[in-house]
Amino acid sequence: MLQEEKKQAVKEQIKFLAGPQNRGKELSFAISVFWEFIKGFRALHFVGPCVTIFGSARFKDGHPYYEKTEELAARIAQLGFTIMTGGGPGIMEAANKGAKEAGGKSVGCNIVLPHEQQHNPYLDKWVNIKYFFVRKTLLLKYSYAFVVMPGGFGTLDEYFEALTLIQTKMMSEFPIVIFDKDFHKELMAHIQALKIAETISAIDTNLFLVTDSIDEAVSYIQKNSIVKFNLQPEKPRRPFKWLFEHG
Repeated sequence: MLQEEKKQAVKEQIKFLAGPQNRGKELSFAISVFWEFIKGFRALHFVGPCVTIFGSARFKDGHPYYEKTEELAARIAQLGFTIMTGGGPGIMEAANKGAKEAGGKSVGCNIVLPHEQQHNPYLDKWVNIKYFFVRKTLLLKYSYAFVVMPGGFGTLDEYFEALTLIQTKMMSEFPIVIFDKDFHKELMAHIQALKIAETISAIDTNLFLVTDSIDEAVSYIQKNSIVKFNLQPEKPRRPFKWLFEHG
């Protein structure tokens, strides 16, 4: 009985914190999110099957990672894919530049930040998005493969989002390429530790390829995207004029 009284006393001491209260502001936020999605859908509806390349905004032109990304993006664009990125500088710029200079299509979902990150100059089409989670959804929505180049928190967030959606079968099993074994060796060691601890399945490490080879990466994407999903050369699509669409 004494134990029950103690439990009751603990419960009475708990004070729940007041969370968001203004329903009007929450409704306004929901409408804003809805509009951001619609804006993204309208801008990217005709971009075709993409390969999204994730990576740091901090590597400048001339850096080995920048140059590798540029070369890899050009090779992927030659397969017929549109190269999609977050639209900013660094690895994103390198990917868009590689696609553009190879004669491929290049698009971006740029994030609107307080310091006004500008879209890079190698984009055929882009859209500015206010919310990271909306932008991330758009980067995943139009892609049939993903390439993870060296990057920071944002790159890892995007990688694990795609990997989790594929692992849980919320998204088709599109190929994921992690490029540069040395840069990602600690990350791979941690994923191996997850497998040993059985917090992921043993087969989950089959959901991605880790490589230093551009040839291997391109071949992996071709086999597990174009062939696997029977992608065909694009046929012209007619935009709906009454929706003010442009092809």
